Amino acid sequence: MSADAARYDDQDDVPLGGYAALASVFATGVGAFAVVARRRGVRLPQQVPPWDVALLGTAAYKASRLLTKDKVTSFLRAPFTRRAGQGKGNEVIDEPRGSGLRRATGDLLACPFCTAAWTTGALVCSYTAAPRLTRLVCGGFGALAVADWLQYAWTWTQETAEG
Repeated sequence: MSADAARYDDQDDVPLGGYAALASVFATGVGAFAVVARRRGVRLPQQVPPWDVALLGTAAYKASRLLTKDKVTSFLRAPFTRRAGQGKGNEVIDEPRGSGLRRATGDLLACPFCTAAWTTGALVCSYTAAPRLTRLVCGGFGALAVADWLQYAWTWTQETAEG
């Protein structure tokens, strides 16, 4: 097979090894949680009510936006990303930098969709071990998401009225 055919993309800059390392960290974390939970006698819920799924989803959405787009959390992303622009409201647009694991981490921290998988994993583990506490935390993130939407609605209303 030629070197060109072995490349994953045209630029040959996709950090597949870094992605594999991050996926391993995620899988190891979930596995470690499962082992510890089992040893401590944590029982899985019989079912997850639809309203808890909606609450967990809203919280995962908002947590991932906070981690990947909020100005105030830039310090977390700065070693792995650089500011590329200004988004709506208090959001910024970052792009990954570096290579290898650094680049892969930058890709993760610049992508709310990617980070949502991690926040969902953490919330599901938390829901399994402490459902009441997790509902409270998710309710806080949910309230923040509603507040954001109200801010956008208010801004849209003002802009429409000013015409």
